[in-house]
Amino acid sequence: MNDQIKLPNLSTDKDFDGESFSPIYSTTVTVSGGTAAHGRATGRARSADGALDLDLRMPAELGGDGQGNNPEQLFAAGFAACYHGALSLVARREGLDPAAISVEATVAFGRDPEDGGYLLHVDLVVRWPGVTSEIAAPLLEKAESLCPYAKMAWQGTPTTIMLAS
Repeated sequence: MNDQIKLPNLSTDKDFDGESFSPIYSTTVTVSGGTAAHGRATGRARSADGALDLDLRMPAELGGDGQGNNPEQLFAAGFAACYHGALSLVARREGLDPAAISVEATVAFGRDPEDGGYLLHVDLVVRWPGVTSEIAAPLLEKAESLCPYAKMAWQGTPTTIMLAS
């Protein structure tokens, strides 16, 4: 049985006029440290609803065994999926078929020359066979303005960090 998955009921319109952030969905993922007591090296990531449950491992390039997913892969998947969704919405609104669109996200983990810490760099490559760059360019820009991952990359994301009591 091939049931069509229903498209999300999201819009590209400015149909919200609130004065503050209004959550539509939230999720919680808990990471524990595993045998090395280091979430990135031997951790386990579990979502509150149980839909995500996977081992985290350092990639071989960072000295790990590479035998599990790492945060950069998960971030790349999230960014690519989110941008793809935004571009699909924009394409449909313009009467274009988004079926052939693919989005490749490359996330690079490296040292921050400012403070010696770490940074991520993200490159997105969109493939949209049959659509010219003249048609695609303004749609890519519109999708970038709608995608919360792209907004996070450009504007930052409000974040709170606190110790549970």
